Amino acid sequence: MTQLHIEDHDRHEHPLDIVERLASLRDWIFDRAETDEMSVSVAGRWADYHVAFTWIEDVEALHVACAFDLKVPERRRTEILTLVSLVNEQLWVGHFDLWSTDNVVMFRHSLLLTGGAAPTQGQCTMMLKSAVDACERYYQAFQFVLWAGKSARESLDAVLFETEGEA
Repeated sequence: MTQLHIEDHDRHEHPLDIVERLASLRDWIFDRAETDEMSVSVAGRWADYHVAFTWIEDVEALHVACAFDLKVPERRRTEILTLVSLVNEQLWVGHFDLWSTDNVVMFRHSLLLTGGAAPTQGQCTMMLKSAVDACERYYQAFQFVLWAGKSARESLDAVLFETEGEA
């Protein structure tokens, strides 16, 4: 088996410094209590989203996780997991998970910055935008499963149904 060696590179700036600067410029509500973690609050159409940016040094990746306040009761867990699978088939970037420790659904994505690469403001903006957009797009499907007792397929079909024209 071939050994893979990745060189350590010095960074001129911590990747989260760029996210923090962007958050300040955009007047986002954020908190950076740790060097490698930062949270941003985003008000969406369906919910308030809690977005966490994390720098993962081991793999040189900027990770984003976007959660919304939907606790999944045990009796709906299987149907939510089915919905997560169906939704993930629709996504080109990132994925949804059911975070088992808290029973919450979240969207996750990472930007690899191997070799000392630095994220751009555009990349950081797009990470946040894609996370919030995915949550906004599928939030109601998760609601339908949890509160209306619908199946995963019915719920997904309902949110993917798009009308054309005007009534």
